Amino acid sequence: MRWLTVWIASAAGLAVITHLNLGVTAVSTESVIVAALVLGLVNTIIRPVVKLLTLPINLLTFGLFGLVINALMLWLVAAVVPGFAVAGFGAAFWGALILSVVSGVVGWVIRYA
Repeated sequence: MRWLTVWIASAAGLAVITHLNLGVTAVSTESVIVAALVLGLVNTIIRPVVKLLTLPINLLTFGLFGLVINALMLWLVAAVVPGFAVAGFGAAFWGALILSVVSGVVGWVIRYA
């Protein structure tokens, strides 16, 4: 059940960042849903390895490098999912930051509603 909550929160976050005109675009609702699914898989499989490899940098920046990792994961999803695009690293960074906030809030609301 937790994976469904996380997936719904990610899909809601991706929908929000595509509507904010930050450089993250989606051609349809289906591409947002597929991007949320792929983002979940990327965060489950690839992100822990990247976080482990970048642990020294993450410690030096007091965890702020995690935002860069999130941006790279979002950029990777855009490269894989057709119909979902990220204009550049800056768009991926701001999109990942807003995605983290929105996903956290939506996940909290779903969990405690």
